Amino acid sequence: MEKWARIKYNPCLPIGDNRSRITGCERHIQLSREAAQEGTVLLKNNNQLLPLKKGAKVAIFGAAQIDYIKGGGGSGIVHCEYTRNIYEGLKLKDTVEVYDPLSLFYESCVLTAIRNGEILGRNSKYARKTGYTKTNVTEVEVPADLLEGAKAFTDTAIITICRYSTEDIDRFADGSDVYFELDDAEKRMVKTVCDNFDKVIVLLNTGAMIETSWFADNDKIDAALMIWQGGMEGGLAAADILTGEVTPSGKLVDTCTKEFSDYPSSEGFHESPDYVKYTEDIFVGYRYFETIPGKKERVVYPFGFGMSYTSFEISNIMASALGKKIIVSADVKNVGEYSGKEVVQVYYGAPKGKLTKASRELCAFAKTKLLAPSESETITMSFDIEDMASYDDMGDVQRSAYVMEAGDYKIFVGNNVRDAREIEYKYTLSETVVVKQLTEYARPANLGKRLMANGEYVDVPDVEYTPKTFVSDYKCAVKIPAEGEDKYMLSDVAKGKVSLDDFIAQLTDDEMWRLLVGKKDAGVANTGGMGGLVKYGIPAPMTVDGPAGVRIRPTTGVSTTAFPVETMLACSWNLELVERIGVAAALETKENNLSMWLAPALNIHRSPLCGRNFEYFSEDPYISGKMAAAVIRGTQSQNIVATAKHFACNNKETNRKESDSVVSERALREIYLKGFEICVKESAPWMVMTSYNKINGVRGAEQTELLTGILRGEWGFKGLVTTDWHNHGLRHLEIKAGNDIHMPESANLDRSKSYIDTIELMNTRDELAVCVKRLLELILWLE
Repeated sequence: MEKWARIKYNPCLPIGDNRSRITGCERHIQLSREAAQEGTVLLKNNNQLLPLKKGAKVAIFGAAQIDYIKGGGGSGIVHCEYTRNIYEGLKLKDTVEVYDPLSLFYESCVLTAIRNGEILGRNSKYARKTGYTKTNVTEVEVPADLLEGAKAFTDTAIITICRYSTEDIDRFADGSDVYFELDDAEKRMVKTVCDNFDKVIVLLNTGAMIETSWFADNDKIDAALMIWQGGMEGGLAAADILTGEVTPSGKLVDTCTKEFSDYPSSEGFHESPDYVKYTEDIFVGYRYFETIPGKKERVVYPFGFGMSYTSFEISNIMASALGKKIIVSADVKNVGEYSGKEVVQVYYGAPKGKLTKASRELCAFAKTKLLAPSESETITMSFDIEDMASYDDMGDVQRSAYVMEAGDYKIFVGNNVRDAREIEYKYTLSETVVVKQLTEYARPANLGKRLMANGEYVDVPDVEYTPKTFVSDYKCAVKIPAEGEDKYMLSDVAKGKVSLDDFIAQLTDDEMWRLLVGKKDAGVANTGGMGGLVKYGIPAPMTVDGPAGVRIRPTTGVSTTAFPVETMLACSWNLELVERIGVAAALETKENNLSMWLAPALNIHRSPLCGRNFEYFSEDPYISGKMAAAVIRGTQSQNIVATAKHFACNNKETNRKESDSVVSERALREIYLKGFEICVKESAPWMVMTSYNKINGVRGAEQTELLTGILRGEWGFKGLVTTDWHNHGLRHLEIKAGNDIHMPESANLDRSKSYIDTIELMNTRDELAVCVKRLLELILWLE
């Protein structure tokens, strides 16, 4: 096939087996179902109520059994052929019976809510529009005759609770925390069920953490499953788990607390729409609860926790230093009665010193294969010794450097952060070592205070900080063809007939500037493209949204595969599975003549109320980076561009285009940039998308120190940087910062200055040319 034939929309050919369509194919749908199975987390199972015994009868309560939310809103919406809800999933099982009159009553309630405009925009089975509603379906009182009928039918009830969220709005309404806690109607439903049924199961259909203490502390509730938002087959995957066809193996990637106020970010989350101060510093998630005195007691379910229908024994744990790495191995044996998988997690604890530190930090993990009863597997994990270093941003040891202080570095191994036990091996340093000397970047001016490991806050002095600037080392010659003179085409570069530098030299400043603004939709695209200069044979490859699948607008008639949300993917702790999803998404992107998938997203779950948490992996940067790297490897193995986003600190959606994330350089590097660093170094994404928000007073797309200093300078990123769509950045500042592309095409129309004025604000032609070079290198890589 001619190079770039698909980009030029000629031809559009199926790429499945025997020329079948691969978009939304059965193989991908089953992959989605498998991911939902592996990401489901069993939180409670008193008296081994689950799995349901063959012949069990159940009554399902709650609108979520019908209005199952497959994923979040905004860019996370995926238009698929169908969505399987919880009721449908259980009805497909011949091992259980469902009390249909009750479920059909709830179906009627959901349809009425849709007719009344209460749940338009929900990414569910019934509503496909893209708007947003602040409320879930209000739970209604079940008629007395239905309740009595359900009680006569069975002694086992399932309570379903769902939560919907979307980008641009955080998970609270009118300043309340109703999205984290149960509302009054839900509480009444729970009481009714507990008062009338002997056995009660809870299913939580949510994209992010919500309150769990209401069932964890309730002896009348026997079992609970976090089924997240499991994509188009999520309801069936939940039924697979309930009936025991699949043993749950998911583990939490966030900490469950008793109340919203237990999270250290809660105090300032609502403080102002214009800024948010990250005063908890590096103590995010389990780093806070496992370190700060008195906070362990506020945890309901710790990070990494997840039960199984079977039991595992982790033994013969060995560790040693080998070169620059620490190698950890362990034997895992299934000592229960069901087949299942276990996740082994490795944490380190750095010694106390001049720098405050978290008591435990995740540094390695591995998931076993499916182990039959009595079967064992030896797994081996490793991590770099330098990964245990801490960043010193205040000069307590050595300013702007990663350091390892003298002392014992303890290793903990287990199946969650709380139960991981210290092993005999320790890595010991007799003296403090400077691991890597770096440069101070993006220092905050007005953070005010920061949390220490002893639970006290220390003042952070306000400082005047002058951001650093960089001069492009790329020099662009000027060889613009005269009228009628032959010019090079990009295909000449692809064929090796001319260098890329000579090709760029013939472009005028105006032509280069036009290449650095998005292009209009073509084909089935609805998020625009990049490139597109016909005069020189430069095609315009199109982008497509993610990360829960390929989001093609429904008016095209193309149905794609809706995968589980990223939080659920992370709960699988299965990198091989997630990489396969990257491959599948890439194939669906390619088959529809699209070239750049705007995924994965890997911002940190700093607060459970961030409206976009469903798009992100975890509260922990290590697992976030590993998951993102797996997605990117899978995607780019098919010559489709993956896009790591949103760089950086996009942890709040309220006023997201103007809000300033004020964060220490240490927390920035160790928490909010670390996942990006991991995925850049391990998978080399072709594209990074900057965030809307400001980081320490500077917009993400204009943050020269992050883009040129850290991303490209320290990490060696070679790819393209694009803005998020319709941001508020100034084009000339973005280009100077190293943000190559401004998206979308229509964004050019709302600039205060014309493109000629923008060019005049540039210092040199070289600044334009280096951005164009990165764009053309990406296009040349595409097929």
